[in-house]
Amino acid sequence: MIETTQLTKRYGNLTAVDGISFKVEPGQVLGFLGPNGAGKSTTMKMIAGFLAPTSGGAKVCGYDVESQPIEAKRSLGYLPEGAPSYGEMTPRAFLEFIADVRGIAGDARKRRLDDVIGRLQLEGVLAQPIDTLSKGFKRRVGLAQAILHDPPVLILDEPTDGLDPNQKHEVRALINAMSHDKIIVISTHILEEVHAVCTRAVIIAGGKLLADATPAELETRSRYHGAVSLTATNTGEARAALARVADIESIEIDPQDHRITAFPKKGRAIFVAVSDALKAQNVTVSELALEAGRLDEVFRTITQPQIKGGRA
Repeated sequence: MIETTQLTKRYGNLTAVDGISFKVEPGQVLGFLGPNGAGKSTTMKMIAGFLAPTSGGAKVCGYDVESQPIEAKRSLGYLPEGAPSYGEMTPRAFLEFIADVRGIAGDARKRRLDDVIGRLQLEGVLAQPIDTLSKGFKRRVGLAQAILHDPPVLILDEPTDGLDPNQKHEVRALINAMSHDKIIVISTHILEEVHAVCTRAVIIAGGKLLADATPAELETRSRYHGAVSLTATNTGEARAALARVADIESIEIDPQDHRITAFPKKGRAIFVAVSDALKAQNVTVSELALEAGRLDEVFRTITQPQIKGGRA
């Protein structure tokens, strides 16, 4: 597993990471969320052994990243932010170099190179200098080197940054395929990515861990959880019908698309009552949906106090 204990990093008077503790076990994909400057990349660099913590510590597969750095690094693949590489090298030469560094030889070397080249669809650019590649292909080369030695732990900092929608889908499918027997930690600011690949999400801001839950559990913190949204042909008629539902706390209408959202009183379920009220008043609706909750709203609610306080 990955385990951090009061992991802290200070730069003079600035505390970039402030006593973060969590565990990640095999089969989990942990989404590491936070606004810019929250401490996500700094935390990942400390887990990967690229930065020494000021205090606290981290273990990867039981190896302490400070006292057993070689063993810890053998156990993980790391894609840093920006996917840095040697621009004058071709992807083929770069991956051969990584295979040398990782000590991969013989039949295993060819098998692993062929596997990652195929998975990341790099066949068409293997002979081009990396500097000439698009941002998306550079990211794919970076991901290829991270998984080349088939590590049990992956630390991926913004793995889909710069990819087009098709490439994002492919990388997310790859992450899902690898997640069954690996520990994967993904730093991202793309909330849809949390739904797409993460079984668990940690939110940090100002260097502090503020939330740790499944995406579904985080959504229950949203004021939209249990709300009912709808689009009606006649907004006025729909609102009048909803006013008859006793368990509705409030009603909001989006000024742009006129979508109506009805919020329940605490502990109440209103979907059936809303549907019945609309039918009884012959209100024509094109869409009627029960809201699970909105992760973006939860994210703002959790992180904005830290941002406003100048902590993130």
